[in-house]
Amino acid sequence: MAARIAVLISGRGRNLQAIAAACADGRIDGRITTVISSRADAAGLDFARAHGLETQVLASREWPERAAYDTALAQRIDERQPDLVVLAGFMRILTPGFVEHYRGRLLNVHPSLLPRHRGLDTHRRVLEAGDECHGASVHFVTAELDGGPVIVQGQLTVRAQDTPETLAERVMNDIELKIYPQAVAWLARGELALHDGEVRFRGAPLDAPLTMDALEDGFR
Repeated sequence: MAARIAVLISGRGRNLQAIAAACADGRIDGRITTVISSRADAAGLDFARAHGLETQVLASREWPERAAYDTALAQRIDERQPDLVVLAGFMRILTPGFVEHYRGRLLNVHPSLLPRHRGLDTHRRVLEAGDECHGASVHFVTAELDGGPVIVQGQLTVRAQDTPETLAERVMNDIELKIYPQAVAWLARGELALHDGEVRFRGAPLDAPLTMDALEDGFR
């Protein structure tokens, strides 16, 4: 049976689009049951509606307390009974209770080579640090911000002429839009698991994150 997927967004939803495309053409054995945005003006909502996906808005500004917001969010998600929950540019720090509720089935993609550059403004920080390489990481979400076990990473070489904007585009197009749908596909098939704080891939513990060499042909 196809996995039921809930996708949480706050912005353009480019990773949402990549995951939706992979579901539509069968690369992901799953279907998106709902798209929930923390912003009513998120452009990703327009995409979702245009493609017949259910959308919901749970505006952050209407919920000053994080715990109350997360309780309401979990209720919205659980009504659709998803097998996995995908954070696709969801710009909120989630409470430990929320994260624990979805432990082992909550994924995020972060635009850096974790554990380097957790948090925001990663592209600018990479340039300021003089890093030679940059990239993105897909990880299981835990209570530690951007600190969950990493599943797969991709990297590229920082160019002398790069700006935060060019880096952001390159990381998105060349890495995120490939590794994130792939990780969702693996999890939807049951090939990924979080066990005692470590990632297991096809039954074996990962000593290090997978690289883009592990991507299947449909995701390269």
